[in-house]
Amino acid sequence: MKEPAVSADPTQVLAFETDCHIFDGCGFPAPGLHSFLFEPLLGDGDSNVYFNKPMLLALLGSVIVVGFFWAAFRKPKVVPGKLQMVAETGYDFIRRGVVYETIGKKEGEKYVPLVVSLFFFIWMMNIWSIVPVAQFPVTSIIAYPIVLAAIVYILWVSLTFKRHGFVGAFKNFTGYDKSLGPVLPLAMTIEFFSNLLVRPFTHAVRLFANMFAGHTLLLLFTIASWYLLNGIGIAYAGVSFVMVIVMTAFELFIQALQAYVFVLLTCTFIQGALAEHH
Repeated sequence: MKEPAVSADPTQVLAFETDCHIFDGCGFPAPGLHSFLFEPLLGDGDSNVYFNKPMLLALLGSVIVVGFFWAAFRKPKVVPGKLQMVAETGYDFIRRGVVYETIGKKEGEKYVPLVVSLFFFIWMMNIWSIVPVAQFPVTSIIAYPIVLAAIVYILWVSLTFKRHGFVGAFKNFTGYDKSLGPVLPLAMTIEFFSNLLVRPFTHAVRLFANMFAGHTLLLLFTIASWYLLNGIGIAYAGVSFVMVIVMTAFELFIQALQAYVFVLLTCTFIQGALAEHH
């Protein structure tokens, strides 16, 4: 499990990259922001034009998702094989359990491909965290959740204007309700900033923060297991290693859950854009 750190500071080198153990006179090399920085595989980091490990994982993940569904549906059968059955189950789960339940069958059908793509792409980006050699969740780099949230944001805003026109969209974004009386201007201001600024921000940060925290915890217990392998510390290393296994199992659940939450919120935004304002 190797994370290439950009910093040359020896205190920033991860434990499993050194011979550092407890009682050897060296401090515990805790994970931090440096654990999310990578040397460029191609290009020059100083010029901001480069290709690094998270980019490679994002590219490979995209190829895997597209390749999986292409292989499953390129020759669909009435009696599906194992691969087609798995793909249909996943597709149908998102279509019926998320899109239809949130937007409705009639309005939601056209958005099924987008939502399914988002779910499986995000899930794949998250799963890299526990894949040997890769061992890094791409969505723990905030740029990726921001771009995904921006796609949803642009769709949501454009749908709102298309469905309701300028005045209707303004009422939709501000929660206009004349029955509020004197507090209407304040309520509209709060709703405006909440919908157009806070909502897309939290949509991206929710995914990023969960994957960032999960990866940090996995690194912490993994490093601790290595660091404690010395003398009496071996007993504690065993406990730490058990926590690595527990956290890995927990991460499997969180990875799928965060992908699900992201697309569920996406459908909620779309439903809000399509709903009539009262």
